Amino acid sequence: MFQGIASESNNAMVTQEELFQLEQIRAFELEMKRKLPIGALMQAAGKAAVDLILDLLGSKTGNVLILVGAGDNGGDAFEVAAELASKEFIVDIIMMGQVENYSAEAQMSLHKVKNFDQSKIRWISLARFEQSDLHNWAIIVDGLFGIGLNRPIDGKVAALINSINLKNTPPLVPVLALDVPSGLNADTGQLFGDHSPAIRASHTISFIANKPGLYTGKGKDYAGQVHLANLGLRLDVPCVPSAILLTPSMMRNYLPTRLQDSHKGSFGEVLVIGGAEGMQGAAILSGRSALFGGAGKIFIGFCGAVPLFDSLHPELMCRDAERIPESVSVQVVGPGLGKSEKALRLIERSLTDCKKLVIDADGLNLIADSTSLQAYLRDRQTNHLDTIITPHPLEAARLLNTTAATIQSNRMQAAQALAEQFNATVILKGAGTVIADSKKLWINNTGNPALSTAGTGDVLAGLCGALLAQGLSSSQAACLAVFTHGLAADTYVEEGMGPIGLCASELPTQIRQILNQLQR
Repeated sequence: MFQGIASESNNAMVTQEELFQLEQIRAFELEMKRKLPIGALMQAAGKAAVDLILDLLGSKTGNVLILVGAGDNGGDAFEVAAELASKEFIVDIIMMGQVENYSAEAQMSLHKVKNFDQSKIRWISLARFEQSDLHNWAIIVDGLFGIGLNRPIDGKVAALINSINLKNTPPLVPVLALDVPSGLNADTGQLFGDHSPAIRASHTISFIANKPGLYTGKGKDYAGQVHLANLGLRLDVPCVPSAILLTPSMMRNYLPTRLQDSHKGSFGEVLVIGGAEGMQGAAILSGRSALFGGAGKIFIGFCGAVPLFDSLHPELMCRDAERIPESVSVQVVGPGLGKSEKALRLIERSLTDCKKLVIDADGLNLIADSTSLQAYLRDRQTNHLDTIITPHPLEAARLLNTTAATIQSNRMQAAQALAEQFNATVILKGAGTVIADSKKLWINNTGNPALSTAGTGDVLAGLCGALLAQGLSSSQAACLAVFTHGLAADTYVEEGMGPIGLCASELPTQIRQILNQLQR
């Protein structure tokens, strides 16, 4: 199944976008160790980390601080120390593990470090570190805990991690985590307890294969920029990743080509149903997003008072929600919908009749409150009707009859549970949005806190509707919408228009630009 570091095999190497669970990675690691000389994998990890350190430092010089824990992650850290010392760096080591707790491989790496010129390797105490300024070091390397951690961090190690995070706020010195930031669950992207800390890294080098927890939940705050070092792993037979990381090249493959011989009917119709009294803006935002997302014709069906037209975008056709042509095959139900009797009638009609349906916001809350609506939703797949649901963690918790904290504790598992229970494509929103259907999981790496404002979910729902109208499958539409929505926010932040104060109404124009760039 596997090939070693020096293999000349033509079999596929694992890629950055393939995300594997820890159980899979441990199997890879075990097989690689079985085929390689003792210590070879650890040496390869150390060399890969040093190559990255040299790239990160560029022409900058200075000492390096390495945090070493017990276990193989500590062994990797010792290999980094030895490799750096051989390149004339002065390396300061804080050693938190006991020698007797190290594996045979890690002890070999420790022995290598101890045999070095001790003018290059300096062992420093916690007390000395506390009296030091982080400016003493050009980079900090975190090798305290790797993927083997399965408990909360406490005691002196917790104090060290908290001290480094506090001293490095705002970031003064780059921090490189080996394999995973110490204290972060590489499967789920969560910490190991409410009071258990994790290293806040600016970079993480992920060994052997990439890990989902680096991209979702708290992983987005702790892992920084992730670099894959697969250490030469090649798979003799396909091994299915647990999730796929969305990439621009993947998104380009989803977009249909626009033929010259096209008309507005070629790109579909979208009906947005929502806009109860006082919440008409949500439906308008969703309609504008569908317009800028490329749909040929957009209706907005209001539950509340109906505006004559959208003065900013008169292309949008505003109607009473119960007076919309039933022939519109793509509907977005929920933005500003409310929970009135009228809203209930409308969502029931959409669930039973609409060919392609996006359900957001109050549409999801109405379903969570009604077993009959839940049954209608589950039956849609049997009737060959496509559905995308777009819950945030609290809405997901209502649908699964649990708590938002439980949803966040394992976002991939929650998204998969929603997909299986409701026979729908799921967009579980949040940091590192998770997309799931009955067969696959995807994680999105675009987006930032600028999206944490009212109306951005309405924009996402409208964009999903536009992409469905243009012929994309539910999973394709969900992935492309989430990726583009997040990238629009990232682009605005790069231009100085966020993360503070970015408005949902500003997103559609940037989304349009990104979609056109992806298609070129």
